[in-house]
Amino acid sequence: MYIYVKIQVKTLFKIMFSRPLSRVLIGGFARRSLTSQARNNSGRQQYQWSRARWNFGRAKSTGVAATVALSGGIAFVLHASNAPSDKKLATSSKVDYNEVRKSIAALLDDNNFDDGSYGPLLVRLGWHASGTYSHIDSTGGSNGGCMRFQPESDWGANKGLHLARQRLESVYHKYPGLTYADLYTLAAVVAIEEMGGPKIKWRPGRCDHPDGKKSPPDGRLPDAAQGAQHIRDIFYRMGFTDQEIVALVGAHSLGRCHTDRSGFEGPWTFAPTTFSNEYFRLLLEEKWQIRRWKGPKQYEDVKTKTLMMLPADMALIEDPEFRKYVVQYAKDGDTFAKDFAAAFEKLLELGVDFKTTDGNNKSLWSRIFG
Repeated sequence: MYIYVKIQVKTLFKIMFSRPLSRVLIGGFARRSLTSQARNNSGRQQYQWSRARWNFGRAKSTGVAATVALSGGIAFVLHASNAPSDKKLATSSKVDYNEVRKSIAALLDDNNFDDGSYGPLLVRLGWHASGTYSHIDSTGGSNGGCMRFQPESDWGANKGLHLARQRLESVYHKYPGLTYADLYTLAAVVAIEEMGGPKIKWRPGRCDHPDGKKSPPDGRLPDAAQGAQHIRDIFYRMGFTDQEIVALVGAHSLGRCHTDRSGFEGPWTFAPTTFSNEYFRLLLEEKWQIRRWKGPKQYEDVKTKTLMMLPADMALIEDPEFRKYVVQYAKDGDTFAKDFAAAFEKLLELGVDFKTTDGNNKSLWSRIFG
């Protein structure tokens, strides 16, 4: 029989040095063991009361065990087991993330790549690494960094992202303890901020899986050729609202489409390396027509024929619930930036079981007694 409880440290010491209370405990628990499993920020900690003589035990190599004898023969055994289920866990105490940010920022600009910056591609990398989450079965998401493995690396929706992963390899190897999962998401955050976007809250703690066995099934990322119902199906699965959906799609203010990746072609705005609310303004104010070409269905602006919109983009102004947020963001860039930052932070953390808010994986014994 197991009873789950929390025992404060002060209370524990009072019990340890109180013989009358020890006798009460002996009478109540002589034939039982009391185990409490607490999932906290540093991993699983197990507490076990057991009837024993004075003794001190040692833990196996995966943890620490300390036996504190109580008067009357009750012993308190603390097992601190932090053996990781994956080969590499984030160890933020060993990584200077301010330096990682600087290293990422330093490799964004490249006059020989797209519009002179890897920024938009890194945003897409972080987005697609995170956007596979399902709250229905709690699978997918940025944890694990599975995109670097098959089958995820071969998905049609992820074409071209190998260029972003290759670009970040030097940063990964420069900082021991940094995980790919943390790197991919932080790279997206840094790129957005460097391109004039809002500050986005980010924290380390994602682990790297050793292979692609934990990748979710294909088909969880948005299909730009679809309409409003598909958009809702994809984003509701992750737990987003209509307002958050529109805010996140506002990332289309950055970058362009390529025929050898998505099949589509062209930028959404005239400044594809600058974060702004221009995407929403152009979507509303410009006149759009179906482009006549051999590629998949997309739209072009009537005036210059140099900008493009996708069927999924047009769905945002055709659907009345989506449209009201498009109108709001087109008028108020500050509100868009604020809402985008909140939604993007949420996206990057979907499905991540952070060990601690600072990524510290020290045992409970070490955190209590030093």
